[in-house]
Amino acid sequence: MKLNVPITGFLIGLFLPFIGMFIVYLVWRGNMGIGEFTSYLMHQKGMAAKVLLLGVLINLIPFVYFNLKKLDYAMRGIFIITMIYAMFIILLRFVW
Repeated sequence: MKLNVPITGFLIGLFLPFIGMFIVYLVWRGNMGIGEFTSYLMHQKGMAAKVLLLGVLINLIPFVYFNLKKLDYAMRGIFIITMIYAMFIILLRFVW
């Protein structure tokens, strides 16, 4: 698989925030199960935006790695999907 293509960065940037949100869940869960936690986030839109934002921050790791390795096209893919997540977070926080 060729690494320096935008689709590689796009896929990494798309799925890595789910791991980040799971890490946030493990830190903040208290006595809640994963179902209760997601139900809580569905009702608390401000909190959902915060959890999503913390999950998206994990995209910095491959972004910096691709930057150091001069994999510009893969870095573009991560940047594009991160901006899509950012627009969703803004909509979630201020519109809904």
